[in-house]
Amino acid sequence: MKRELLTIIGTAHVSEESVNEVKDAIYEQHPDIVAIELDRGRYAKIRNKMHGIEEDDNISVTRIIKENKVGLFLVSTLLGYFQSKIGAEVDVDPGSEMIGAIEASKDLGIPIALIDREINTTLQRALNKMGFMEKAKFAYGLIASILGFDNDEEEIDIEELKNSENIDDMMEMFKDEAPSVYEVLVHERDAYLAGKIMQIPYDKVIAVVGAGHKPGIEKYLDNPETLPDLKELEIINDKKGIPWLKIFLALIPILFVVIFFLAYFNGINITGNIYEFIVISVIMGFIGSILSGSKIQSAIVGGIVAPLTIIHPLLAAGWFSGLTEAKYRKVKQSDIKNLVKIEGFKDLWNNNIFRILLVVIGTNLGVSIATLVILPSKVFIPLFMKIFGG
Repeated sequence: MKRELLTIIGTAHVSEESVNEVKDAIYEQHPDIVAIELDRGRYAKIRNKMHGIEEDDNISVTRIIKENKVGLFLVSTLLGYFQSKIGAEVDVDPGSEMIGAIEASKDLGIPIALIDREINTTLQRALNKMGFMEKAKFAYGLIASILGFDNDEEEIDIEELKNSENIDDMMEMFKDEAPSVYEVLVHERDAYLAGKIMQIPYDKVIAVVGAGHKPGIEKYLDNPETLPDLKELEIINDKKGIPWLKIFLALIPILFVVIFFLAYFNGINITGNIYEFIVISVIMGFIGSILSGSKIQSAIVGGIVAPLTIIHPLLAAGWFSGLTEAKYRKVKQSDIKNLVKIEGFKDLWNNNIFRILLVVIGTNLGVSIATLVILPSKVFIPLFMKIFGG
C-alpha cells in the first residue's frame, strides 16, 4: 500500500449520501483493491442478504447460556438495535455503504479486503475491560434508550455526524462515559484497521470505514512505529490486574463450607442451620426466576439447584432455569429480527430470547441476594458467633 495512493472514506453507517460517496469514489478512481470495515462473519451476512439467502432459522440460546455469553449476546444485539433504529429513521439499512462498496467493486472486478477485527472478539474484549460500575452504567444506558427513558425529540442530521468537530465531540463524550468501551471499540480498532490497511499488498487502495475511525487510522498511518502488535489485539483473555471481585465471589462458598465444618467439629448442632441454608437458597432461586417471568417449571429447577450452585463457584442457578425455560420457549430467527425492532418494554416482553435471558439474570440475582445478604445474616454470622463463643 502506498500512502499517497490511499483514499480513506469516512462514512455514516446509515447514510444514503455515504452510499453514493463510496460508489462514486470506486467508479471514478478504479483502485487496485477496496478495503472495507467488515470481518468475515459480517461480510458473509451481507453477501447472503445481497443474494436473498435466508439465514438459519434456529438460534442456539442453549449454547449462549452454557458458554456464559449472555452479556456478550445482549450487548451485540442491543448495538445492532441502535443501528437498525437509526437506519429506519433515515430509510437506509445498516451497512448499506458496505453493500455499495461490494457492488461497485464487483462491477469493476476489483478485489475486496476485509480489515475489521472479528466482532465477538471486540465485544468480549470490551466486556473484559469494563468494571462492574461501568458495565452497570453502560447496560442502563442501552436499556434506557430502548425503553425511551432518554428519548430526545431533536432530529439529528446523520451527515452532520461526519463533520470532524462533531466526531471529536462525540468521541470525547463516549470516552468520558465509557472509557473501557471507548478503548476497545474505537482506539483499538483504529489501530487494527490501520494495521490491516498497511498489510495490503496493492498500491492504490480505497478504504471504507466509519467516520469516527478515520482520524485515528490516519494518525497511525502517519506514525506506523506507534502501531501495536495486531495479534495482541486479537487476544480475548487480556484482563490486567488481579480480579478481586471474582476472587471474593469464589471465596464465599469456601467460607460457608469452612464455617459448617468448624461448627460440626466443635460439637455444634448444625442441622437447623443446614436446613435454613437450603430453604433460603431454594426460595430465593425460585423467587428470582418467577419475578423474571419464568415458567413455573423453570423456577422450580432454579430453586432446586440454588444450594448446590452457591457452594460451587463454577455453576450458576440461572443457567439451569434458563435452559429449562428454553425448552418451553422456542427461539427462532424472527425473535432476533424483532429484537432489533422493539419500540418499548412490551415488545421486549413478547420476545422469547429476551425472556429466556431475563430468567437467567433474574434467577442469578435472587441467588446472589441470598448469598450476599440473607444467608450471612440469618445463618453464617450466628453460626460463626457460636463457634467463637460470641
